[in-house]
Amino acid sequence: MPDELTHLRLRVEGFVQTVGYRHFAIEEATRLGLDGWVRNRTDGTVEILVSGKTKAVEAFVAATMRGPTGSRIKNVELHNAEAPAEKGFRRRPSL
Repeated sequence: MPDELTHLRLRVEGFVQTVGYRHFAIEEATRLGLDGWVRNRTDGTVEILVSGKTKAVEAFVAATMRGPTGSRIKNVELHNAEAPAEKGFRRRPSL
């Protein structure tokens, strides 16, 4: 199905804070028409909830594995999730 929807929670490990990673994720998600949010976590990881058409989510996940210039991605965990309550993609307060 071309319009199948996917909802994922990502946990991005590596050098991903203070390098514009959240801004990068917001730009990529907006460009791909995805919903969700991104936030830093106190353990140094970045957490992302992303939702949208499966092909767009797959492209977003590939982008998160690359990251912005200056980041170093060690690992990206993917977990199935519920769709976000709100439309659009935004930054959430750190947790």
